[in-house]
Amino acid sequence: MTDRSFATPPPLNLTRAVVVVPTYNEADNVGRLIPSILAQDPRLSVLVVDDNSPDGTAAVVKGLDGFGDRILILERERKQGLGAAYIAGFKWVLANTDFQAVFEMDADFSHDPAALPQFLEHIETHDLVLGSRYLYGITVVNWPLSRLILSVGANIYARFVTGMPLKDSTGGFKCFRRSTLQQLPLDSIKSDGYSFQIEMNYHCWRRRLRIKEIPIMFVDRQVGVSKMSRRIVIEAMWMVWALRLRRIP
Repeated sequence: MTDRSFATPPPLNLTRAVVVVPTYNEADNVGRLIPSILAQDPRLSVLVVDDNSPDGTAAVVKGLDGFGDRILILERERKQGLGAAYIAGFKWVLANTDFQAVFEMDADFSHDPAALPQFLEHIETHDLVLGSRYLYGITVVNWPLSRLILSVGANIYARFVTGMPLKDSTGGFKCFRRSTLQQLPLDSIKSDGYSFQIEMNYHCWRRRLRIKEIPIMFVDRQVGVSKMSRRIVIEAMWMVWALRLRRIP
């Protein structure tokens, strides 16, 4: 089930959207990624949330044409995790801008910028659009078998425990309406990695917001080091039970 049968939100008539990109040591990627994002649609801007990367990621961002206009940066003092970076970015967008749609996107080209127009199309009629690696089979490239089994298993596990009818609840390529983020308890979301993605989706699903999954091609990073860890996996295993047992409206 890829399209929740809840009420269709009012048309968005989108004029401005922002892609939030958390970074830690992504200097080799952001200089190519950001121009590629902006080239997809003139309505798009980029907000980089950088956790004081020692490799000079922030300096690369600030040196790009368009910095201060369609390219923005939120600098944090230290590395605090993916979930915290996204929450900081979301709060900054809601407090300081009028963007009508807000993306999550990785900095390592595992998410293809060419898919962004498809998200923009569907966010016009949905509250949340999710990029799915498992909607029609498996669309993942260059992952070792062990990582693929872990990801597929995590999604089956999350679907079984929470009841969410999503094929890919752990993916990090997605687009929220501004009004969707405004409904979520951002201050109480403390999870990271897989469990952050599951928790955000779960809050939307429990609020009967309209969710659309669309197929994407996921290509493992070619430059840099993966942020995946055993702690992130363990956190996701218990988080889904916490979500199920917690009274979430």
